[in-house]
Amino acid sequence: MVDAAVFKSEVKPDWCPGCGDFGVLTSLQKACADLNLEPKDIMVVSGIGCSSNLPGFFNSYGMHTLHGRSLGVAQGAKFGNHDMTVIAAGGDGDGYGIGVGHFIHAIRRNMDMTYIVMDNQIYGLTTGQASPTTERMTKTKSTPTGSLENSLNPIALALAGGCSFVARGFSGEPAHLAETFKKAIQHKGFALVDVFSPCVTYNKTNTYPYFKQRVYKMEDENHDTKNFEAAMKRAQEWGERIPIGVFFAQERPVYEDGETAMMNGPLAKQPFKPLDPSILLEFV
Repeated sequence: MVDAAVFKSEVKPDWCPGCGDFGVLTSLQKACADLNLEPKDIMVVSGIGCSSNLPGFFNSYGMHTLHGRSLGVAQGAKFGNHDMTVIAAGGDGDGYGIGVGHFIHAIRRNMDMTYIVMDNQIYGLTTGQASPTTERMTKTKSTPTGSLENSLNPIALALAGGCSFVARGFSGEPAHLAETFKKAIQHKGFALVDVFSPCVTYNKTNTYPYFKQRVYKMEDENHDTKNFEAAMKRAQEWGERIPIGVFFAQERPVYEDGETAMMNGPLAKQPFKPLDPSILLEFV
């Protein structure tokens, strides 16, 4: 049995005290340990933002990339060695703002990987501007009189895009979050886990008490994760009751199974065959 402590990096997290990302990190470490994964078999890729510092605090292979580009790099890693457990991590600004194009096409491609989005409904690293998931009329540094834009619904977007596994967690419910991560990692296909991860410094609305009073676990209400219409209906719930857990899960063909170059095993483990120079002469 793998001990969660093996996933603790020598680099200590420098998030603000009370940041929801601590709960995400702890839950991910527990999930990987419960699944008997080892650091050498995991690759964690992130973009830019407070949440995207996570690979430095998680002991495995990792890469801190560019703003909104974590999924592109993570898919490249999966192409190179599809035996690895690949996890992309980032925030709502990173993933649902500049990175939303990569998000949609990663869903469409359906590679076997997990995408964790720490959704604090604010830009934290740049000190408190409105993000794609900030609620309408919320006052922030960039919207002092209230945001005039409707908030993006990442769960509904993922479902409409054809995502084969769609879930939501809350860092204030770490045991439940760890179980959700386990289900996402075990799912064969692209898995989204949107996580309410409160920013205690810049978002004074969507706080721990705010979510504690509102979230409910869909599994407690016998939600059918194979029912797309039921999942989309739950995705629209917001206000006094907000669902967490798995909205939808369905096995579909994954990209790796159809790619002929991967059928003889991971590219990283295939023997290197130098190109025959005579082939190049045909194009001269």
